[in-house]
Amino acid sequence: MKQLSKLVVASHLAALVTGQTPLTVTVGTKFQKIDGFGFSQAFGRAREFQQAPSSIQKQALDYLFNISTGAGFSIIRNRIGSGGSGDSILPTDPGSPSSDPAYEWDDDDRGQVWFTEQAVSYGVKTIYADAWSAPGFMKTSGDEATPGYLCGTPGHTCSSGDWRQAYADFLVKYVQLYADAGYEITHLGFLNEPDYEVSYSQMQISDDAAEAVDFIPILNETIQAAGLNTKVTCCDAVGWGTTINQYVPALVEGGSTKYLDVITSHSYSADATAPITGTSLPKWNTEAGPSGEFTATWYASGAANEGFTWADKLAVAMVEAELSAYLFWEGFEVQETQSAMHLVDTNPDGEPKTVVTSGIFWAFAMWSRHIRPGAYRIAASGSVSDVITGAFVNADGSVVVIFTNRGSSAQSVRLSFGSEFTPGAADAWVTSNSATFAPTDASLSGGEVTVDVPSKGVVTVKLTE
Repeated sequence: MKQLSKLVVASHLAALVTGQTPLTVTVGTKFQKIDGFGFSQAFGRAREFQQAPSSIQKQALDYLFNISTGAGFSIIRNRIGSGGSGDSILPTDPGSPSSDPAYEWDDDDRGQVWFTEQAVSYGVKTIYADAWSAPGFMKTSGDEATPGYLCGTPGHTCSSGDWRQAYADFLVKYVQLYADAGYEITHLGFLNEPDYEVSYSQMQISDDAAEAVDFIPILNETIQAAGLNTKVTCCDAVGWGTTINQYVPALVEGGSTKYLDVITSHSYSADATAPITGTSLPKWNTEAGPSGEFTATWYASGAANEGFTWADKLAVAMVEAELSAYLFWEGFEVQETQSAMHLVDTNPDGEPKTVVTSGIFWAFAMWSRHIRPGAYRIAASGSVSDVITGAFVNADGSVVVIFTNRGSSAQSVRLSFGSEFTPGAADAWVTSNSATFAPTDASLSGGEVTVDVPSKGVVTVKLTE
């Protein structure tokens, strides 16, 4: 009987092990460096944030930036205004490109100085400043909100002259004004969705990116001459299709990538789903957001505004497309619950008002809280049915593995590691329809970790030696 009991137990254990899918994480095999995750408060949303009641401010800031209880976002994207007084640092046409510009600075920048101060106080070090357009008088259209090209770029002459250097000076002046206020702008962009026409700030480039190829060296030289370390980005297209098929090949062929530091794109017309070839520069998704209403829903039908939809997008972008950063459109708005284009809002019911989060917010938090700037994606060999696996090693040596289960069934995974890393402790969290960043079991035994991943759920495992 005792022998039979042993056989039964052994058989049961074998069945359990067989039900676990083995994966091997190799810390020494590194891929892209991770710069972080973030969002914007452009077009006055920073000032709205600044004017919110102090209790709401604190709740929202903690959700967005706290690395222990919130998402721990590590990148902010500020807009460089190009309109009139109160929006642009150069609201008035100086008359010609060679005339002395009359810069105006109100130490506020539509609330973005305050917003930057708050972000930095939480430890944010990456500040991306991006211009939607050059001031109107520098463009062929003569208006910052009307489609047009930068005067002086190939094929675009203007009676007022060549404004390329003046535009570079304008952008560098903006960086210097923030430096004077105590904040270092680390990344600088001069375009926003140049392949799309809108009714607000905009500036175009051609399909062959000739204008960008021409202007990038001028901007780079101006930054260097000013003694700044600011990195140059391009081109924030409306979707990755344009970036991959048109802009990157043109930038590479035109020799501009040697003056660039980051390839940037949005994901409105096409998501990032595969690596970009032709350049080893980091790739950032710098803007994204869905249609539909703001909602806390994690998964119901796979709608564009649901949390798991964005968990899947993030997994594909960071693992399969090898992005280094991913930014949502906006972080916080006050009672704008009709829009899913922001992550944190206020509860419209009850007093006092409290802060509420979307399902999309938690999709980001599962990545951004524990994968910190300076991490590297590392090899994770093996596959789990319907699960995207992303493995990362942080600068402090901790290893983070994220499982995103697209399938209709839960999966059990057994993680093993090479000789370069032996886990001494494992913690895990799950977000699904029944849990929001909740602790979950991560069994550590013999240097291996076992974890269950629910259907339409994300599990983040953090391991330390």
